[in-house]
Amino acid sequence: MFAEASTKQGEALRKSVSEAALKALQGRELTMENIKKVLKTVAQAASAGAAQNSASPVDVEAMLTEAFAGMDGALLQAVEANRKALQQFVDPGAGLSDKPPKSALANIEKMEDMCFDTVGKATQGSRAALPGPWEHVLGAMKVKGTETGAQATQTVEALMAQTRTALRDGRTAGAKVAQAMLDSYAALVSGVLIGMSEGLQSTRAAAPVEAKPKKK
Repeated sequence: MFAEASTKQGEALRKSVSEAALKALQGRELTMENIKKVLKTVAQAASAGAAQNSASPVDVEAMLTEAFAGMDGALLQAVEANRKALQQFVDPGAGLSDKPPKSALANIEKMEDMCFDTVGKATQGSRAALPGPWEHVLGAMKVKGTETGAQATQTVEALMAQTRTALRDGRTAGAKVAQAMLDSYAALVSGVLIGMSEGLQSTRAAAPVEAKPKKK
């Protein structure tokens, strides 16, 4: 598609790249290593196709911008998939300090940087890599920011806020129990005191009465 497309087909290119990347991500475990492999393959394919484009005139940089936007769209879905998975830890009130969710949360935070780094490395050192246009595209996107980066930030903040709320609710529940105990403390003490009094009276009743000495 890149080899034959014109600049006017930018939206179609973006959609195709996004769908291709998303299908590749869906076909394997969603690890950071696998995501990197998919981004590398897609970026190199887009570069090779754009470099072979015979349309004249054609804005290669605009086409690569659409390619990057397509990869960004696929990553956006990866972030959402992670959010839904982590939500299952948060909903029951569990924290995110255990290794799997903690690692996943860290990966979400690094998703945008990983994307820039992977695409940057994948589009260097090849005759079909178009390093100049790619450098411009990546530079502009770093300034603008990606949808993946924005969504990742919101996701992390939301999950952390929910975790803090769950922990706070747990402490609140504990405080309510403690308060209930304090409210009944007076009655508890009264019961103990009654028990002590009854025990004391029983002891007195059981004690022998001393005989009075006879008068001489």
